[in-house]
Amino acid sequence: TAMTTEMNVEEQQQLVGEFLQGLAQSFGIKADAENVSADEDSFEVNLTGDDKELGLLIGPKGNHLVAIHEVSKTMLQRRFPGVNRARIRVDVGGYRSRRREALSAYVQELAKGVASEGIEKGLEPMNAADRKVVHDTVNEIPGVGTISVGDEPRRRVVLVVSSD
Repeated sequence: TAMTTEMNVEEQQQLVGEFLQGLAQSFGIKADAENVSADEDSFEVNLTGDDKELGLLIGPKGNHLVAIHEVSKTMLQRRFPGVNRARIRVDVGGYRSRRREALSAYVQELAKGVASEGIEKGLEPMNAADRKVVHDTVNEIPGVGTISVGDEPRRRVVLVVSSD
């Protein structure tokens, strides 16, 4: 019989939280992992603590945060090969959620311009998570669509006039 290790989302979330606290500690940063949300196939963990210290973990333009997210995913894969892993979202000091809100507001303004002027607008290159925010935001706006152009890491979204 094949061994299947079932690990529920909460257990995975708990593990990632402990891993993140340990990681912060290794930088001399006291942080607490807070479970933001979880459903059957995904979860989010946010590290909270002193904003100045957390800035180190976020890094310029969120680059360190992206790396920490990747390392957390890899840790789960290595420790539990063959487990049905949840999609994981890692945040530090609420950086990603603030950035999502700011990006969404910015894109709504741009999209209104595209709809009224009929001229497409390209955004700067961004990571997949940010591009998803752009696509999701524009989906709610009639008369505007999105296309992704270019290759990683220069891939970016263009807002286009659509006929919906």
